[in-house]
Amino acid sequence: MQTLRSTIALVATAIGFGVCFFMLQSAIGPASPWLGLLLMFYFMGLAKIAQPLFRLRIPKTLRAVRAWEMSGPTYGRLAVDGFGKVLRNTPLRHLNSSVYLARRPRDLGTLYRQVESTEAIHFWAMVLFTPYIAFVWLQRQVVVATLFVLIQLLVNVYPILHLRTLRGRLDELLARRHAKRHTKAATNDA
Repeated sequence: MQTLRSTIALVATAIGFGVCFFMLQSAIGPASPWLGLLLMFYFMGLAKIAQPLFRLRIPKTLRAVRAWEMSGPTYGRLAVDGFGKVLRNTPLRHLNSSVYLARRPRDLGTLYRQVESTEAIHFWAMVLFTPYIAFVWLQRQVVVATLFVLIQLLVNVYPILHLRTLRGRLDELLARRHAKRHTKAATNDA
């Protein structure tokens, strides 16, 4: 039943997005660069709604959180923690309620999968939107392309960095929990 509801929600949203896209391109013209930005947001919305059916994945080579991401100075210089505080302590937390507005305690594995899926959505949106930014730049719409780069940083790059640090913290918690269970099991066996 949940799969049927999720499928209906996904199809209805896709149809709604399609109708909105058609109406907007009729109003502002099919050559407007803003349609590419809208498509990026549509992609992100559809991927989020589709999460109960399937989750996007980060490429294996990029999946592991590196030690320098957790303890090196790079993320500090980029103010990634500050960005995370803005996400958690402002109405922006409603953009990803499954991560920031949990109503009931849940297991860390579920939270980890949600964080990883959200990171993947931002990653693929960034990958798909970057060539479009280059296209707009080559069309000599420098101001729009520059604005798109700033949007890319705020909407995709910083959330990816923040979610990677969150996954790194969850990795540590899960490792500690696993070690504690292993130690407890070894003690019980002795």
